[in-house]
Amino acid sequence: MAATLQGKRIAFLAADGVEEVEYTKPREAVENAGAQVELVSIESGTIQAFNHLDHGKQYQVDVTTEEADAGAYDGLVLPGGVANPDFLRTDPEAVRFVKAFFDAGKPVGVICHGPWTLVEADVVRGRTITSWPSLRTDLTNAGAKWVDQEVVTDNGLVSSRKPDDLPAFCAKIVEEFAEGRHAAR
Repeated sequence: MAATLQGKRIAFLAADGVEEVEYTKPREAVENAGAQVELVSIESGTIQAFNHLDHGKQYQVDVTTEEADAGAYDGLVLPGGVANPDFLRTDPEAVRFVKAFFDAGKPVGVICHGPWTLVEADVVRGRTITSWPSLRTDLTNAGAKWVDQEVVTDNGLVSSRKPDDLPAFCAKIVEEFAEGRHAAR
């Protein structure tokens, strides 16, 4: 599996409040598979990760949403954490960035509270998705079919519920990123 993503460029979109393990484990998985990874955020500098409610490490932002071009990436990961997606979904450039991946049929991985940004981008209508249980109503109201499963794949959209699901989530995003674009969005 070491070279399955060789030559691929994957964006991780996150802001302050990102759940650390939901950022680090998927990033490690795609890097180990050979991808180049960039951290995209709403502001330059660093973002503050959390381990539930405790401060984690800070991570250097590579490019801002204002500067980022979704066309330059082969896939996108949206980690969770409660504050992180709340910051992202209120940033028009972050929402634009996310929507561009769906418009282009590129694979996207999202975990835990991450789908809040997908709701704002209006890209879940008609899709089957999972998330942290508290997002069920938001996703259903946005037109998605919500299910309680470890990992769900719907035409290039990979979703999981929580950190315990990371092994399955990481394996599935690597598979989807290797597969590439999905024309029938």
